[in-house]
Order: sequence, then structure tokens, then C-alpha cells
Amino acid sequence: MSHSSIIPYGKQTISEADIQAVVDVLRSDFLTQGPVVPAFEEAVASYCHVRHGVAVSNATAALHIACLSLGLGAGDWLWTSPITFVASANCGLYCGANIDFVDIDPHTFNMCPVALEKKLISAKLQGKLPKVVLPVHMCGQPCDMSAIHALSLKYGFKIIEDASHAIGAKYKGQPVGNCRYSDITVFSFHPVKIITTAEGGMALTNDAKLAQKMCLLRSHGISSTPADMLQKPGDEIWNYQQIDLGFNYRMTELQAALGLSQLKQLDQFVQTRHAIASYYDQAFSGTDIKTPWQHPDTYTSYHLYPIQVTASSGITQQLLYHTLTEAGVKVNLHYIPVYRQPYFEQMGFKRGYCPNAEDYFKSCISIPVYVSMTPEQQHRVVDLIQSVCHPKLLKRAMGGVF
Repeated sequence: MSHSSIIPYGKQTISEADIQAVVDVLRSDFLTQGPVVPAFEEAVASYCHVRHGVAVSNATAALHIACLSLGLGAGDWLWTSPITFVASANCGLYCGANIDFVDIDPHTFNMCPVALEKKLISAKLQGKLPKVVLPVHMCGQPCDMSAIHALSLKYGFKIIEDASHAIGAKYKGQPVGNCRYSDITVFSFHPVKIITTAEGGMALTNDAKLAQKMCLLRSHGISSTPADMLQKPGDEIWNYQQIDLGFNYRMTELQAALGLSQLKQLDQFVQTRHAIASYYDQAFSGTDIKTPWQHPDTYTSYHLYPIQVTASSGITQQLLYHTLTEAGVKVNLHYIPVYRQPYFEQMGFKRGYCPNAEDYFKSCISIPVYVSMTPEQQHRVVDLIQSVCHPKLLKRAMGGVF
């Protein structure tokens, strides 16, 4: 099978303008710590209607410094969704905190506010309330942030939105990232995400002190701002000082230039993803393939399009997964519940801990959706899936006589 015939589940779209933006930086005086990173931060913050953006090397770094800026540490608890990439939980472990998981809503695949409230009631009795709750906007569909925020006011936890999938999405008509219902929102700019900086991420907040703290943490804990200085200039030169234990999480000028250029195409990228999703919705309507449901309060970015094989179909997830993969359609599985990973099982988590998450895991397959996907590629994906489903559907339509 030629490489050109393979259809990935996701990929970047790079224009000539994107390339030129990076070339312009290569010809400039700054490859890092120049003017383009602040420009990118300001552009994303403006798009999201939020006050501060802090660009970093990747979304995992953004999650880490977000947790640290909220004071998460040893003995604290971070709760997140089990249906996410491992970074959503690992960021708490980096801080020395304990990790727990809240089951998903089986319709949206996002953290379920009802399950969250039940867990909070129990945790309060045990004296184990979370310091941070980290809901994940799975596939680009925003969580029920209003309900989660209301619970935060009652139980006193901070909120970090893991919106790695969701730049360009909207919740109740407003852009994800505005932090109306959270302390910090995090975006990812990995190549399979909505827009890319190659690698890269950003933390957004309306709190100036949190933004200042995250800026400090992303660059070794070092500041050159005179007001931050603890050692005052005298007979020694102090043009910078390390005043906290930070990290080298900076974004380069090259990445920011690519991001700035990509941001201009963001709305069009999301519209194209919606068009592909609409085609899939229609193609699988009336079949045993379950397509993703969209809450009326949300406008998803469609980072992912997971289908589910229903129990009544007689078609197994494994059959569909392997048939597509062997045919060159590189579908994926988003996600294996985090607590089922061997590292987390060693902490004591067991199979069945979040039943809705496990039901989803056993039935879901993410099929290709990306901006440069051609109509022919979309048809090929649908035809392959229907070729697996057709015998079962035909048998059912004939009353079991095949």
C-alpha cells in the first residue's frame, strides 16, 4: 500500500502563507524570546475574549504550570475525566498531588456534572475535596461548564479547562477560552489539533496574578522585572533573578509565527470540520453506527469524530478497527480510560471504576476528520465502514433470513 493511499485520523494543513511566516522569522533577529510570541498570545486572547495568554512549548506544560499557579501540591487532589489523554492527569502528579476521576456523560463523553456532584458529596464527608477539577472538552465539544462552575462555588475548588481539542469551539454562544466559568483554560497546538504551532500550547486566564505566575514558571522561574527583584542592585549587577523554581517551557518565535498565521484560518478550519461531520452524520443515519451527539448549548470544533458500534449490531469494535486499519484508514481510539493504564493501575485503580467511560472505550473508534480531507477520502471511509456493517444490516432487514 502506497503512503499516499493512507488516510490518517488527523493531520495539519499548512499554507504557503504559513510557510512564509516562519521564513520571515528565520530571517529576523529573534528565533526565541522576541516579539512574535507576545503577538500570538495577544491574538489568541483577543479571539477568546480573555485578558491574558501565556504561550508554552506544549499543552502538557501549560497544564503543569496552570496547576502550580493555583497552588496544587502534595496532599491535594486533582479530579479529571477518565476519557482524555494521560497529560490531563499527569499534570497533577507532576505537582505531587493525588489524582481521581469523575465518570463521563455517555452522550457527550465529557465529565458528568451529576457524577461530579455525587462524588463531591462523598468527598466532603471524607475530608477529601479536590483543590482542582479539570474537565476536558472531549472531541472539541465543551463541557457543561455552568454546572461545574456552580459546584465550584459550593465546594470551593478551582477549575482548569482542558480545551486542548476545543479552540474555535463555543459554549452558550461565547468562545471557549474566555474563562467565564474557570480560572484557567488550556489549548493545544499539536499538528492534529485545530490549528498548529508544530508543538505548542497556551494557558489563558483573566487573573493577572495567575498569568504573571505562569509566565515566571515557563522560563526557569527567572524575572528581569525590577519590581520582582529580591536582591536590589548595589555594588553588584542583577539584571535577572531566579525567584521561583521554574522550567524551560518557552514557545519559540518560529512556533508563534506559524500559530499567528494559522489563527487567521481558524474559523474556516472549524467550518470545514463541521462539513465533514455533517457528511458522516448523514451517511450513518439509520444504521447501527452511533454518531456523536451535540448538546444544543455547544458549538464543537470537531477535533475528533468518534463513532460507536452498538451492542445490537453484532459488529465488533475490533472487527471494524482492524478492517479499516488494514485498508489504510488509520483510525484511532480516543481514549483508553486513563486509570486503566498500567501506571495508574499500580496506584490501585481497578477495571470498572467509571462504568460509562469503560462502555465508551469498548465501543468507540475515531474516524478521520481533517481540513485537507478530500470528498473521495470521505467516501472511502464511509464505504469501508458500510461494507463491514452491510451484511448485518441486511440480515436484520430481512428478519434474520440471510
